[in-house]
Amino acid sequence: MSQAISRPAPTRDQSQKREPGAGHLTKRVIACLDVAAGRVVKGLKFRRLQDVGAPADLAKAHAGAGADEVVLLDITATIEGRKTFVDVVYQAARHLFIPFTVGGGIETLEDAARLFDAGADKVSINSSAVRTPQIIEQIASRFGSQAVIVAVDAKRGEGVADSTVWVDSGLSPAGKNVLDWVRESEQRGAGEILLTSIDNDGTQMGFDCELTAAVSAMITIPVIASGGAGNANHFIEVFSAGKADAALAASIFHYGTCSIAEVKQAALGAGIPMRWPC
Repeated sequence: MSQAISRPAPTRDQSQKREPGAGHLTKRVIACLDVAAGRVVKGLKFRRLQDVGAPADLAKAHAGAGADEVVLLDITATIEGRKTFVDVVYQAARHLFIPFTVGGGIETLEDAARLFDAGADKVSINSSAVRTPQIIEQIASRFGSQAVIVAVDAKRGEGVADSTVWVDSGLSPAGKNVLDWVRESEQRGAGEILLTSIDNDGTQMGFDCELTAAVSAMITIPVIASGGAGNANHFIEVFSAGKADAALAASIFHYGTCSIAEVKQAALGAGIPMRWPC
């Protein structure tokens, strides 16, 4: 990679404060690219991964289809002990003129800086944030809270309040309560929370609206719901009952089960403010 990407900055501050549980006016639909060994993959409950395609090609396609943002997550970077493929980020960023988030294997401020230089607008940190929470403060101090997303992989307990945080691509319990951890993450400088339901991931049975609503009520920064999207109604449910500020999906967009335009049209029909695809 010979030079840093220069792209238009996002035109809005997604990390502005709100009343807990209130949600932002305009909801976002985010396309997610889970990457392993440089290829986009999708599985079920973080397992049984299948190849979907090339990151740069899919990023360009989703942006053209009306996605408000694209998230690229190197889902095996942490457990394999390697860094996110900066070249993959660079190639994807060349095609994007919407906010672009990258995560996976970010353990230091220098790791984050390399991804910003490659074209990322935001970074998503997960396992490293749990193990070294100071990294949230370090990145926020250097690049701003709007550039820091703390990703939380959650498993439900007996009740929403008993939900726990898992790390290492859902392999290891972190010994943290989800609601306590999202509140601490906000206090340390996170600009958004990316909440993924491990139980719902890849099932296409819907988001965990109850857990999403509980997290949204706990903090004042935006909450991105992830895990379980199967149709447009699931987005409507998580925006309304789940109080999510944004919702992320992968497989239904990759496989054409439901288009981003269909999701937005259904949401608009339900009275949910959306930014219509250009």
